[in-house]
Amino acid sequence: MNSRTVIPATTGDGPVPVASMGRRPVPRRTHGVRFALGLAVPPLVWQLAFFIGPLLVLIAMTFWSVKMFRLTPDMVLSNWTHLLNASFFKNAYIYTFWVAALSAILASVLALPVSYTLARKVSPFTQRLAMLLLIVTFFTSYPVRIYAWQIVFSPNGIINSVLALVGMEPVIILNTTTATVVGFLTLVMPLVILIQTFAIASVDQRLIEAAYNLGCSHRRTLFTVLFPSARIGLILAGTFAFVLSFGDYISPALLGGSRPPTLSILLTDQVKSGNHWPRAAVVAVVMILTLLTVVLSMLALAYRKKGAAA
Repeated sequence: MNSRTVIPATTGDGPVPVASMGRRPVPRRTHGVRFALGLAVPPLVWQLAFFIGPLLVLIAMTFWSVKMFRLTPDMVLSNWTHLLNASFFKNAYIYTFWVAALSAILASVLALPVSYTLARKVSPFTQRLAMLLLIVTFFTSYPVRIYAWQIVFSPNGIINSVLALVGMEPVIILNTTTATVVGFLTLVMPLVILIQTFAIASVDQRLIEAAYNLGCSHRRTLFTVLFPSARIGLILAGTFAFVLSFGDYISPALLGGSRPPTLSILLTDQVKSGNHWPRAAVVAVVMILTLLTVVLSMLALAYRKKGAAA
């Protein structure tokens, strides 16, 4: 017999295929890890290239200086000290945070009855139709909707024309904080309603029925069973409203008249005045840090265990 002839190994269950000899079977878990890594690598590369990379450049730019209208990549703290000690920056920060928080609270409160009705009180057909109409609003350009509000709020607009017909004095709404908040609500309300509706609809109906069987009133069931069970979705909806309002530029500029300025308007002003990109980068980094703090705090509140507060 030739010494190179391979004799198939045998076991009690029969011969073992020659191709499998000398190879260890790859565990199924290893295949799962490789598949997960294959799915995770492309978005990770995308985030590193188009988010983490530009963010690091933005942070580095805050320490640069502008000399003769040209960026100089040096390491100075004058941009931070100038803005953080300036009263106009502090006022803009407080105003932006306050109006964004107000818009988030108003959107959450105003959307809650609508979301509850869509999730619990209407037929499936009506629910799907309402969802479709809410999604369609995102197909319309946001600046177009803001310009429509300008027509409504202008001194000779629809509201003042109606007031003139009934003999009332005109009201000033355009270029005020009220108009800015209305613009923010126009931006965030559809999204808040959708998130709240999904959160309320996902609550187990058996919890509601158990509350009724134990003698709870409708109001008590809502505030002790339904809304606490949908806490995560309700908090996330308000968080999204705050994030979108905090960084919005269009409503404060077109409806609020940039008076008082928000951080987004202040950012553009820094670029327009002397092409000072490093100071604009400081404003942008402060906004990012604020949003990260708010989002992480709201996530901790949303996913906090019920017994953690005790």
